Amino acid sequence: MKSPVKHFILALQFLTRLPTPQIKNFVPDDLAHSAPYFPLVGCVLGVLVAGAAYVGQLVDPWAGAFLGVLFWTALTGALHLDGLGDLADALGASHANPDRFHEVMKDPHMGAFGAISVLLQVMAKLIFLMLLCKTDYIWLLIPLIAAARLGPLVWTACLPVLKSRAPGEIGSGERFSWATSPVPILFWALSLVAFSLWLAPVLLSMVVIIAGWWLYLKIRLGGQTGDCLGAGIEICESAGLASCVMLLPLVSIVGASL
Repeated sequence: MKSPVKHFILALQFLTRLPTPQIKNFVPDDLAHSAPYFPLVGCVLGVLVAGAAYVGQLVDPWAGAFLGVLFWTALTGALHLDGLGDLADALGASHANPDRFHEVMKDPHMGAFGAISVLLQVMAKLIFLMLLCKTDYIWLLIPLIAAARLGPLVWTACLPVLKSRAPGEIGSGERFSWATSPVPILFWALSLVAFSLWLAPVLLSMVVIIAGWWLYLKIRLGGQTGDCLGAGIEICESAGLASCVMLLPLVSIVGASL
């Protein structure tokens, strides 16, 4: 199997629960080199989630939102929601004692902060997706979900890995930082900007959101972990949805005036 195809399939296996061909002669470095294909995997997810939301929207916007969020969560195996919950627990527990951050981050159990953050995230997606289902722009989910997966490439390239694991243990934040280079980041970033300027200016908000999460991690933590990357994807998706819903009327007004 040729390397680009192998790396794309590995990215698909890592980020989704979709059935894929079995990879023979797998080595850990192959997974590291799959990172540049994350946005492409996002396109696949976006098509499936948008399709589910469209089918449900034919009945009612709430049905469309429910089916969309259901597929969104099932197809990813709640991978990024888990990262969001872990990060929320660690931030909440370390508010008074920063030394507890790494301790709580490694705890597999979810606490109150994590449960509340996951609940709010799912609610945000459900509500803003329902509002998007009331428009003719459900297809925006495709580039939006893809753009959210550009985030990990940027964050791993621009932030050091927080050394919170045992010696010799490698987290996803460190693994993917090995193979992150400016070329795929530049390609996907320019593709996002070009597509936004051409068809959907509201998606330019994703550039700001991705940069905002990088700034937050830099100031608050000084680095990133795999959970920070997963949480960032969730934040980008919900904040991107909210931005699209709020900015679409404004774009329509400006377009009509021109």
